Amino acid sequence: MKKITFIVLFICLVACKNNINYYSLPLYSSNNILTAVIEIPSGTNKKYEYNNTSKAFEIDQKNGIDRVVQYLPYLGNYGYFPSTYSDPKKGGDGDALDVLVLSESVTTASVVEVIPIGVLKLIDDGELDYKIISIPADPSKQIIKVNSFSEFSQKYPEVKKIIELWFLNYNKDDEAKIKGWGDEVDALNEIKSNIK
Repeated sequence: MKKITFIVLFICLVACKNNINYYSLPLYSSNNILTAVIEIPSGTNKKYEYNNTSKAFEIDQKNGIDRVVQYLPYLGNYGYFPSTYSDPKKGGDGDALDVLVLSESVTTASVVEVIPIGVLKLIDDGELDYKIISIPADPSKQIIKVNSFSEFSQKYPEVKKIIELWFLNYNKDDEAKIKGWGDEVDALNEIKSNIK
């Protein structure tokens, strides 16, 4: 545990020293592939978030207490698409657009090339809180081998159900409901409509 904390702290210190603004990183890599910034590694219960003021990844707090998910750990690497903004004037939550990357665990502050395969349309406390479901663009990093939402739904219907159940239940303080799912085209449109 101390080793993991040290690694995360080291990454944060390097990022702060270099004054990297992870929110403003390019949405597309030099390979013209979408990028995702990972805040919370798969299998983690601590709710890390990028703090744009300190330019560091920190454990989110509520009432001065670290937020730790009192449920199953995150089932994928969770983060956001840089250079996006979910506008509250349009019903969004005021944050960058969320992404869940289905792959083995990667470290906090990793920037990963991803392929969106769908979107879970979640309403969280009355705000649109859509989750773009993605896989790594690198085939060697993929644990789910699909090219489309249709293929994902046919090959992994249980994974879809697990994702739904997890997002409906991981935060007992918020009232969440599912509006539905969208395919990879809907996911890309959602990303494009939220570019800053």
